[in-house]
Amino acid sequence: MKNTDRVWDLVDSRRDDYIGLSDRVFDQPEIAYTEFRSVSEHKKMLEQEGFRISEGVAGIPTAIVGEAGDEGPVIAILGEFDALPELGQVAGVAEHQPVEAGGPGHGCGHNLLGSAALMAASAVKDYLAERGIKGRVRYYGCPAEEGGAAKTFMVREGVFDDVDAAISWHPATFTAVNEARSLANTRIDFTFHGRAAHAAGAPELGRSALDAIELMNVGVNYMREHMPDEARVHYAYLDAGGIAPNVVQSKATVRQLIRARDLSELRGLIERVRKIGEGAALMTETEVETSVVSGVSNLIGNRPLEETMQRNMDRLGAPDFDDQDREFADKIRATLSKDNITVSFRRIGAEVDPDLALCDFVAPLDRHSEGGEGSTDVGDVSWAVPTVQARVATCAVGTPFHTWQLTAQGKAPAAHKGMTHAAKIMAGTAVDLFEDSSVLEDAIKAHRSKLERDPYACPIPDDVSPPLKAMSNQ
Repeated sequence: MKNTDRVWDLVDSRRDDYIGLSDRVFDQPEIAYTEFRSVSEHKKMLEQEGFRISEGVAGIPTAIVGEAGDEGPVIAILGEFDALPELGQVAGVAEHQPVEAGGPGHGCGHNLLGSAALMAASAVKDYLAERGIKGRVRYYGCPAEEGGAAKTFMVREGVFDDVDAAISWHPATFTAVNEARSLANTRIDFTFHGRAAHAAGAPELGRSALDAIELMNVGVNYMREHMPDEARVHYAYLDAGGIAPNVVQSKATVRQLIRARDLSELRGLIERVRKIGEGAALMTETEVETSVVSGVSNLIGNRPLEETMQRNMDRLGAPDFDDQDREFADKIRATLSKDNITVSFRRIGAEVDPDLALCDFVAPLDRHSEGGEGSTDVGDVSWAVPTVQARVATCAVGTPFHTWQLTAQGKAPAAHKGMTHAAKIMAGTAVDLFEDSSVLEDAIKAHRSKLERDPYACPIPDDVSPPLKAMSNQ
């Protein structure tokens, strides 16, 4: 029996407990930096498993680390548990049915993500103890991936400095080693200060902060034609100046989310957006102040780790979905467009099969994928230490993430199967690194070579703290 078979058995023995953890986190969704109940559930499980626990990591109340083992290499397994605003949804129902109007929900599957990561870490812990292997496994319970960049702050504070390699995963529509492609980004709040006045009686006395924001957004929109194809800029009004149209708005705030292919490109775009803000202030005779909220780096890959994870995926195969799983997946797919399904296949580089409800194969490591990319604070971990991620099928093919359709599948049996499968992939990859030091050495060597050519620079200024209040007040 291969060594990984034993650690997979250790994962299976925990399946029911960790499905329970995932479902409890799902039932109490909490947005970035407010995940107090969710982290409490993870702490209870860490205590049950016998980990040494560190709380309030990097000054973040909802960040937690559990460690087991002595001496030897340190392998980190990364988990998340934050939800998204506005995506509350009754589980198991294939129609839009919010739990409460405007309530948060797990529209990106982080209830599954954290539970599988902790399940994998726990299985590896027992495996190391059984075999008498010198090594340490750590579970990193990371909050605020959705816009809060908690891992970036954790990297900046040195939380990963002694880690030799990091492993993670994300729920997906397909099963594959994650391609190291993501966009670096930053969130900057632009607050304009003008002068209030009666909008009818004496409008000439006013200087509108809201006008400044609207002009800024027009400027950013015109910039889109003249920036790299992969770059993105989005905005949201945080404060539109009040609800009285007969008062010239004296203060208003817009958040600009700027994304680019890499950190170097991002820095150039940031300066252009800042200039547009300054121009809007000049045109409206207002003043503008800026505040960086968060930022993340682009992912960098690590071929030795990716090949190791692919071998585990190939041995395991795809999650074993049944007819009931496919029946519910088809109901979800009936709410989607053909474009949703086509995009899902393109993102994995596979030929479109309109009849495939749930992924039944493992994608090859080298594939030609198409489609846009998002951002993740795992990117900063990948600059700090060699990092690899899995994508594992947990939902219907074509499901767009950050939607009610994804939330609706968060407690489905297919999601639980994918979650357990992901835990096995991560645990097997970690065991391979502990058992074969040459793989870990190659991974570290490849990572160092990358940083020698392109050193890391944290995208968040040193004087910016985790936006604990800025995120939780939204």
